[in-house]
Amino acid sequence: MRKRIILFVSLLVVAAGMRPRAVAAAGADSLRLSVDELFRRGVAASLRMQADALRERSAAAGEQAARRAALPELTVGVDAGAIGQPVVFAHGLSDPTRPDTPDWSQSYAVSLRQPLYDAGRIRRGVKRAALQRRLAERAARGDEADVKLALLGAYLDLMRLYKQEEVLGENIAESERRLTDIRRLHREGVVTNNDVLRSELRLREDSLALSEARNALRLTSQELDVALGLDETTLIVPDTAFLDHLPAPPADGGVEAFIRAAYAANPSLLGLKTQTDVALTDLAATRAAVLPTVSLVAGNTLARPITRTMTDLFNNAWSVGLSMSMSLSALYKNGPDVSRARHAVALARNAEEQQRQTLRMDVRRAWTRHREAVDRTGAMRLSIRQADENYRIMRNRYLNRLAILTDLLDAGSLRLDARLQYVTARTQAVYAYYELLRACGRL
Repeated sequence: MRKRIILFVSLLVVAAGMRPRAVAAAGADSLRLSVDELFRRGVAASLRMQADALRERSAAAGEQAARRAALPELTVGVDAGAIGQPVVFAHGLSDPTRPDTPDWSQSYAVSLRQPLYDAGRIRRGVKRAALQRRLAERAARGDEADVKLALLGAYLDLMRLYKQEEVLGENIAESERRLTDIRRLHREGVVTNNDVLRSELRLREDSLALSEARNALRLTSQELDVALGLDETTLIVPDTAFLDHLPAPPADGGVEAFIRAAYAANPSLLGLKTQTDVALTDLAATRAAVLPTVSLVAGNTLARPITRTMTDLFNNAWSVGLSMSMSLSALYKNGPDVSRARHAVALARNAEEQQRQTLRMDVRRAWTRHREAVDRTGAMRLSIRQADENYRIMRNRYLNRLAILTDLLDAGSLRLDARLQYVTARTQAVYAYYELLRACGRL
């Protein structure tokens, strides 16, 4: 009776582990998602990308403001107020008199200043603002690639867990068939009860592994739900056919071709190049601080009373001319600023060169990982066939009492490991390929 109770509990555990996926996901809506749809939703919902969009708009507004610095400066002024009673002293501070004067004054003025020559300050300001806008755009492209790669990593993990669930389910089905055969042999008196217990133990372990894989699947799906702005109860179903189109090893020009492509299009490197251009622009602007500025000035003033005679009449006067200013103190104060600007250029170029070195190694690493994963995928296909054949042989030998149960269980473990490693190798090959695209600025 005790053995029957143990057997009944074991069957319940196995049945719980073998629930269909639809039952395991009961109460949760499912959403089938392709990689393109994943990228579209993920980029749209990313707070990081929204912040980048705000920076781009801010940089574009800054460029417009810099361009408008070349427009004329137009000023309109209105003054009005009471005039106090003046006191006129005829002899020193004696014999004061109080002449009859107007008690109200008003003035209307219009002035215009148009820069004619400013040693390129406005032009460099426009160029610097344009570079800042370009820098924001390149940073946004780099962040978009990072977001896509992070989403793809979670998506491939989810796909691997679905495949792992499928493989574990098939393995449990085989374990149940094996257990049925062993129980039959036990009833016939061919094998001992120890083989039955060990087979039941292995079946429970497989069921627990399946349960853990399903829990990991739900957690990974929830992680993607948060990243995509979906309800956390939504169960994402990936496009498993995506793994069937495994990218071939890039061979057009070898790794050096991808390194050259990365030098030309990697957003991080392009951003550092833009930073160097900004530093060069700042250096030119600092050097130009000692040069004069010339502007066209014009104005018109309508005022009463006439200040010289205090006659209560309107007086209109206009003027047109040139204005020139130059900072003489910049001749002896500008040296350290120019030196600092030169150092900023050198630092920017150094950072650019460091990024080239890092990028070169990143491309080589992604290239090597991709080729390794593709080679491993091919090797694991052969391993699966060999493991299946080995398991078939060991199963027949065990049923014919030519092998012990340990050999059969070991053959089953090798068969399961080969299938799981094959799934992992396929996802690693895809991820390494997209890492290569990310480094080359193509993601």
